[in-house]
Amino acid sequence: MSMFEDIFFPKNFDEGVEFMPLFSVGDGEDDEMEFEIEYDDLPLLALKNTVLFPGIVIPITVGRDKSIKAINKAYDKDRIIGVVSQKDSKIENPKIKDLYKVGTVARIMKILKMPDGTITAIIQGHQRMVLTEVLKTDPYLVGKVEKLEDIPPREEREFKALSASIRDLAHQIVQLSPNIPSEATVILKNIDSEAFLLNFIASNLGVKIEAKQSILEISEMTTKAETILEHMDSELQLLELRDQIENKVRGDLEKQQRDYFLNQQLKTIQEELGQGSGEQDILELEKRSKGKKWSKEVGDAFAKELKKLRRVNPAVAEYSVTMNYLELLLDLPWNEYTKDNFDLKKAQKILDKDHFGLEKVKERIIEHLAVLKLKNDMKAPIVCLVGPPGVGKTSLGKSVAKALKREYIRMSLGGLHDESEIRGHRKTYIGAMPGRIIQSLKKAGSSNPVFILDEIDKVGKNFRGDPSSALLEVLDPEQNGTFHDNYLELEYDLSKVLFIATANSLSTIQPALLDRMEIIHVNGYSLEEKVEIAKQHLIPKQREEHGLKAKNIRLKPEILAQIIKQYTRESGVRELDRRIAGIMRGTAKKVAMEETYNVTVAKSDLYDLLGPVRYNNERYTEPHMPGVTVGLAWTQVGGDILFVEASLNAGKGKMTLTGNLGDVMKESATTALSYLKANSESLGLDTEIFTKKDIHVHVPEGAIPKDGPSAGITMLTALTSAFTGRSVKPFLAMTGEITLRGRVLPVGGIKEKILAANRAGIKEIILCKENEKDVKEIKSEYIKGLNFHYVERMGEVLEIALEF
Repeated sequence: MSMFEDIFFPKNFDEGVEFMPLFSVGDGEDDEMEFEIEYDDLPLLALKNTVLFPGIVIPITVGRDKSIKAINKAYDKDRIIGVVSQKDSKIENPKIKDLYKVGTVARIMKILKMPDGTITAIIQGHQRMVLTEVLKTDPYLVGKVEKLEDIPPREEREFKALSASIRDLAHQIVQLSPNIPSEATVILKNIDSEAFLLNFIASNLGVKIEAKQSILEISEMTTKAETILEHMDSELQLLELRDQIENKVRGDLEKQQRDYFLNQQLKTIQEELGQGSGEQDILELEKRSKGKKWSKEVGDAFAKELKKLRRVNPAVAEYSVTMNYLELLLDLPWNEYTKDNFDLKKAQKILDKDHFGLEKVKERIIEHLAVLKLKNDMKAPIVCLVGPPGVGKTSLGKSVAKALKREYIRMSLGGLHDESEIRGHRKTYIGAMPGRIIQSLKKAGSSNPVFILDEIDKVGKNFRGDPSSALLEVLDPEQNGTFHDNYLELEYDLSKVLFIATANSLSTIQPALLDRMEIIHVNGYSLEEKVEIAKQHLIPKQREEHGLKAKNIRLKPEILAQIIKQYTRESGVRELDRRIAGIMRGTAKKVAMEETYNVTVAKSDLYDLLGPVRYNNERYTEPHMPGVTVGLAWTQVGGDILFVEASLNAGKGKMTLTGNLGDVMKESATTALSYLKANSESLGLDTEIFTKKDIHVHVPEGAIPKDGPSAGITMLTALTSAFTGRSVKPFLAMTGEITLRGRVLPVGGIKEKILAANRAGIKEIILCKENEKDVKEIKSEYIKGLNFHYVERMGEVLEIALEF
């Protein structure tokens, strides 16, 4: 119990119970009291749980027989009694050894007899005394005592300062104690005696009996004041700490009560509006979680987040964040797989039906299915289809999914520049969401879909990160079994996903990413393949989209071939699809307006339906003046025809290169000129011509950037033709890289280049001997009518290409 609390909250006290100390009606200076004390024969009263200080008035309920007799005897005689404290409050009949020697001589002010046989005595401390001898113990304690005088303070100023500090601390304690009324400060102000102030404060200290007894035994006033101040300081610290704790607890309780009250109101409003409560949502989440096939790690994470959700107020933002996260965990197809179609013949038919050609890709898919059929836990391959636009790379993925009976997902990576699109944002951010990989799997509802990563060569990179680096984990069979999404914060198994990436060029793909993928080149279509694709796929599709029937229009193969030659110039079939759509629109207009027209489209109808001829191959096949050579080039849209023109002018041997050429192409021209100078005698050239003539090499269509080594033999042939005046054969094209020593080196994109040459009406093609293997991979019917010359040195090229 804190200081002063007992002053205002009296109880029934006996010599064994905590008492209620009061202060004297006077000022506490009772040295001149009108009574005499017999120190040699003084009745004694033993107190159990308290210490009586001089000047202090306390009521005591007396119940022990000896104590009652001592009180009555003293009251009848002179009302003077000696009061000492027991060392052990549990002893009922204390001996001399059980009592402290130092006590207080007190005066009995009043006795009240109670109905239960006990008496209540009000006593006031008068003078400190020391018990020297116990004279008798029956019928009550009687002892011989000596008076103890207080020793004045050593330094008066120091003592006054100590007294002032004690008063200040007492005021602070009163303010911090909630059970002490503010009137206690008035009591303190009315105490003028410093000695009584010390006794009053010591009597009310919330310390043990032993500590109070030790204060009573101190005679030197300064030491007593210092001891009391030390105890008060400890009590003040305890009160301050308790006050801080109570304020914090009170604040927390007020917030909880406020939140509870608001939640109850919100719950009532939601029930009135017919909305479900948060608890119903949590129960629904628990119910859904019972059917999931997730691992122990995921289950523990779900249980932890669900437990946290129960503690969160539904009105705060964290509730919706946690709810969204838990719903994602439930929506993801953990260890849920669709059953693959292991009927390989049926899968082959589906692939052949949906796509004409593309034999290598189909073969790779069937091989994967065959291994999967024999060994069910095989990791899915990471396939990258590389080829020009419009050859069916993306649509092939849908056919693969159909053949395998798997879910189909397509994610376009073109222009993607933020790594978080792949790996997601941390859920601590506002508006955070998982990456597109996890989102797509959630949408598919299966952990083994066919996943198309479209346009992987067009992934961007900026200050937000490098998405292609994030894809390294996705596309590595050794790592994607433990794919980590920043939002999910759990490992997800992507090893069963069949990833198929598509690209137009490998040059812009990060080397480390390229190394993780199995590259399959999807080459452009030949004329015959395009005709078949148009017959089997494009015409039926466009006819249906334009509301026409088979009887409304008929396109013969020769008409389709003419459309391909004169109105398209591509490796794929997108432009052909648009041309067929134009024919369908024209026909639909005539059918709708009930006009008469030829159901079978003739050559003469093409001008009305598609306009004038867009592409003419005559310029590639007609004879050219010396210095003009036809080369073959590879672009991102397929193979193409390239003219190289060289002319001589009077000058000093300077060479000019134009046509928006890249560094490699310029170096090819320089290499070709150096070879000519070194072999001028064998070619019948005067060496002085190289110092008297300026050379200009131009590649038409200057708005298009051009680069690469494959125009090397074309450059050399054009320069030789210009210097010798000998024309290059018509219907001839060539491709290959050259060295200073005149060797011809192999180049890439052979099939695309040959198909471009075939479309342009070229009859003869010069290639490096090492490229012969690439030609053999092309079906013979697609290169029928083409004559190939395989060379190893530049001299062979000139013998074949130049006319005499």
